[in-house]
Amino acid sequence: MNLPEQFRQPIPADTTDLTDGPPLHEACAPLRELVGVWHGEGEVDYPTIDGPFRFGQQLTISHDGRPFLRHQARAWLLDGEGRVLRPAAWETGFWRPGAEGRLELLLTHATGLLEVFYGSAEAGTWRLETETVLGTATAKQVRAAQRRYSLDGDVLDCAESRAMVGEPMTPHVAARLRRVPITD
Repeated sequence: MNLPEQFRQPIPADTTDLTDGPPLHEACAPLRELVGVWHGEGEVDYPTIDGPFRFGQQLTISHDGRPFLRHQARAWLLDGEGRVLRPAAWETGFWRPGAEGRLELLLTHATGLLEVFYGSAEAGTWRLETETVLGTATAKQVRAAQRRYSLDGDVLDCAESRAMVGEPMTPHVAARLRRVPITD
């Protein structure tokens, strides 16, 4: 295939380093503090699972200079000593800022879910709830979800509640993540 020159250039990589790479788009200012790589542990529980279970998580929020951020989160179930038992959740998507601190978060989960969250940003706290949840024929039935991200220094607390598999809105996941320092 003979592509035009502009399509033969390497695709620029997203960056999690605000001091290197393209400048953060001005529309992303309410999300600036989220940009980076975060790593930590949490607990997952729900009335329909035999838990609670401990998990490890890595969250990467990056940008390429356009008016959105890229979101990728992976989690692993851990044993009592903190060793990885097996992969757990994997989601990817985009944070899209709007006017007056309004936010959109679009997520696709490896379990067959697509979610559209709307919310707001206020001084180191981001609150979102689903407007739309779509699932494949093999996905768990999820009616709604709520998320809260709170930042205190280099510690990001993440909490999620879900209304799924016949249960009302119930706390489901809580994690404490620390920013991974950028090294040369």
